[in-house]
Amino acid sequence: MAVPKRKKSKSRRNMHRSHHAIKPKNIVVCATTGEFMLPHNIAVDNSYKGKRVFIKQKAE
Repeated sequence: MAVPKRKKSKSRRNMHRSHHAIKPKNIVVCATTGEFMLPHNIAVDNSYKGKRVFIKQKAE
């Protein structure tokens, strides 16, 4: 089992954790609806990059 030879100082501990912060999500505005959404996802109205992707069919 690996055991540290020396105690890691508060400064070095915090420098090690500097990349652990939560980054803000990238939010874009939908071209068709104008709503906020995550990039590379289908919008609420089933459009992607301004084009309809899924067309709802009537239940038979």
